[in-house]
Amino acid sequence: MSPSPRSLRGVAALGLAAALGGVAACSPADNAGTTTGGDEGTTSVTVQIDGAAVPYYAPLYEAVEQGYFADQGLDVEFTYANGADIVQNVAAGNVDFGFPNGDSVITAYGSGVRTNVVHTTYQKGIGALLFANDSGIETPADLEGRSVAVTDLGSPNYAQLQAMLDSADLTVDDIDLRTIGTGAIVQALQSGEVDAIVFSRLRYFALQNAGMDVGQILSDEYLPSFGNILVTSPDTVENTPEVVASFTAALDEALQYTIDHIDESTAMSIEKYAPTFEGQEDEISEVLRDVYAAELWQSADTEENGFGHGNLDRWQEAIDSQAEFELIDEAFDAADLVRDHRELDN
Repeated sequence: MSPSPRSLRGVAALGLAAALGGVAACSPADNAGTTTGGDEGTTSVTVQIDGAAVPYYAPLYEAVEQGYFADQGLDVEFTYANGADIVQNVAAGNVDFGFPNGDSVITAYGSGVRTNVVHTTYQKGIGALLFANDSGIETPADLEGRSVAVTDLGSPNYAQLQAMLDSADLTVDDIDLRTIGTGAIVQALQSGEVDAIVFSRLRYFALQNAGMDVGQILSDEYLPSFGNILVTSPDTVENTPEVVASFTAALDEALQYTIDHIDESTAMSIEKYAPTFEGQEDEISEVLRDVYAAELWQSADTEENGFGHGNLDRWQEAIDSQAEFELIDEAFDAADLVRDHRELDN
């Protein structure tokens, strides 16, 4: 996991929250206008978010600020942790909802840690191959003989790298594969220590803003995956489906509000939830508009079915790929993992 937002100013300031390290902590949302817990007819729930409080989680924050959670009878508390811990906590019933990276949910499910995806918030994965434009790398075939870094050989980024190489009839034996920790991998690319890295696609924008002439190849074109998604326990789905339906309905409203008010949502998120990003409003608004709103939160599937739609075919591809690249022992049925939140009672 990478450092806190304060240390991410400069090249890593625009890093995806999923790549941020996190010790579980309360968000400013505790004092940001949520309904007082214990009010008659109000249900208190906790959602644990991947990483740390960053402006890219604007829709969750807007669901509080615009009163969408309150309108649904929910008093919502935010805490933060790393993705693997979130899935464990949700499965154990320690928190009601989690907002981890979808890849970590698949890996955990394949290891027997059972949760249900109830809102595929990010319709695509956020991995990318990043490289200097003067490196001569243009396609995965150009990686032959090059030094390429991932953070961990058990990470989704490693599977994404393998899928890219496979598309060019290459394997990891054809490259100089290195593992570099999250806190140093971007700097390794900047310094020329490695020719390429497979990491968050949002570091592309950070590197650009830092003055590096950087190129990228999106991993999702080779290996279907998902960024942050909403999970809960099978017990919650079975016993309190109305709470799931209420939470996702509020999130849907907040997504639309954020898309319609990118600049305002960015400013609010920084002021009330992520003040260490002060001064980066323009850059973050650009990323939210050009990446999140344009490609992650919305897709052909959401146009037809609404926000958070889980395309079972894409989920199955992601599951099968994790089995193929040995991140999980065997594939499982996507329908066992992904539930349609619109079919739950509200």
